[in-house]
Amino acid sequence: WVTPDKGRRRKSRFALYKRPKANGVKPSTVHVISTPQASKAGSQGRKRLTHEGTAVINFTHVSVVSVGRSTESPIDFVVTDTISGSQNNDETQITQSTISRFACRIVCDRSPPYTARIFAAGFDSSKNIFLGEKAAKWKNPDGHMDGLTTNGVLVMHPKGGFTEESKPGVWREISVCGDVYTLRETRSAQQRGKLVENETNVLQDGSLIDLCGATLLWRTADGLFHTPTQKHIEALRQEINAARPQCPVGLNTLAFPSINRKDVVEEKQPWAYLSCGHVHGYHNWGHRSDTEANERECPMCRTIGPYVPLWLGCEAGFYVDAGPPTHAFTPCGHVCSEKSAKYWSQIPLPHGTHAFHAACPFCATQLSGEHNCVKLIFQGPID
Repeated sequence: WVTPDKGRRRKSRFALYKRPKANGVKPSTVHVISTPQASKAGSQGRKRLTHEGTAVINFTHVSVVSVGRSTESPIDFVVTDTISGSQNNDETQITQSTISRFACRIVCDRSPPYTARIFAAGFDSSKNIFLGEKAAKWKNPDGHMDGLTTNGVLVMHPKGGFTEESKPGVWREISVCGDVYTLRETRSAQQRGKLVENETNVLQDGSLIDLCGATLLWRTADGLFHTPTQKHIEALRQEINAARPQCPVGLNTLAFPSINRKDVVEEKQPWAYLSCGHVHGYHNWGHRSDTEANERECPMCRTIGPYVPLWLGCEAGFYVDAGPPTHAFTPCGHVCSEKSAKYWSQIPLPHGTHAFHAACPFCATQLSGEHNCVKLIFQGPID
């Protein structure tokens, strides 16, 4: 599975399509043969001598997608560190990335139901699994070598799928061979966690993959079929603007800017007090702190808190439902549906070597406040 080759860097999402020809194999069946005649009959497979006789291993074709920081040709998706606050541009420099050069690989079956499995580490240009010197490595009881990347590949499967009823799952670590382990004491600890035998490395719709510097959201084709589209989000934006919400103080009409102008604060841009949710137009009064420039007093209810412009979250893949945009994340001001806001407000995303915190899915800003999000209170018919 590959994405159309339009450049491997600076992308917020990648679409996977079936390769014309599989680029990998995996063992499918193993037959132990005790007689030479039977061995000849099974000569199409790869043979390995065992104590019981000759083991003939048959392989099936699979497609492998490699993800990592390296720009070498074996990497299909080049991943760079996520900068909090949506400031990931050419001027932003990462002094030392914590993402592995060959972070992980995803193996996809080429026939329905197109099961995708994730494995830590990837193959380098010499077709060898690449692990750093400090990466944990060991030999399993069956004699196979296994290991973990230096800072780990963590996966979380949401409970109940990626739907309105979704709940956060438990973060696990994936090994080179695809086994599931509990988390290490810190991301780079030499001692691996405990093997979790009743869980698998199969990716589900809504699975989160953390590479220690970037977190990826895995969406399936069926899951995206039930997700709101960009056209639906644009229709919701136009519906809000058509209701002509007003600033309760200045009485001027407010309007969310188009998605194409999502980085430019416009004159009619709605602003909100994130402690209470009252929506206003921009004004320059209400300062209550000489040190905290963004601490303002709401003229409607006198609550003191951050005062920020509101932005409509434009990545449809982050929405768990198609509801109207009624809630804003704090303190960044990105707006989405109530159930989507509450879902991401509960997700503990890995941060650094041992910390976890919720973050806005649209800009990666660490969330704060009593509930990490707030219900917006508009003045006018939209309320």
